[in-house]
Amino acid sequence: DTFKVGSELFTSAGPKIIQDINAMGKKVFLDLKFHDIPNTVSRSAHAAAELGVFMFNVHTMGGLEMMKQAAQGLVKASLKKNIKRPKLLGVTVLTSIDQDILRDEIGIQHRMATQVKHLAKLALDAGLDGVVASPQDIEMIRSRCGSGFLIVTPGIRPSWVPPDDQKRTMTPKQAIARGADYLVIGRSVTAQPSPIKALELILKEIEKAG
Repeated sequence: DTFKVGSELFTSAGPKIIQDINAMGKKVFLDLKFHDIPNTVSRSAHAAAELGVFMFNVHTMGGLEMMKQAAQGLVKASLKKNIKRPKLLGVTVLTSIDQDILRDEIGIQHRMATQVKHLAKLALDAGLDGVVASPQDIEMIRSRCGSGFLIVTPGIRPSWVPPDDQKRTMTPKQAIARGADYLVIGRSVTAQPSPIKALELILKEIEKAG
């Protein structure tokens, strides 16, 4: 079992939340999406590794050198502390961003598919283990980056969950069928009247898809 620790939880609870989850024998996906100058991200990657997370992410828009230094920071931390190297993922395009936002607000004229493929390949070239991407992009990334490249998909929304600010979504069953390695499921569980019941329904859907 892997628990996501995002910006909100990490800011309110601090690094201790990672220690607490690890103490229960569970894994942590540190979802802080580092995006800064290469040296800062390298040091942040080093710190994340020392916290004992299972995987964490950086923004691919930070560029090739930033991602390379993040990967190098992991190697240094792993050797220094004699710990297992966490999986390093690159965020391509957030699931809250659609083609119109990409073009009109961010100013990127490429089609969404072109932008995602480019950033995924950049992450692969930088030595990252995989990407965080919309489930709608799974097949495209897989064909571009190969079967050994991890694809972690947020934007997972069962058919019975009302729409939210995530625009490029799929159901758990659809994402698994397309080949996702990990599903990130947040508000589809936590924002429901009965989170336990919601989780049970999602797990049943995942079991049927598998």
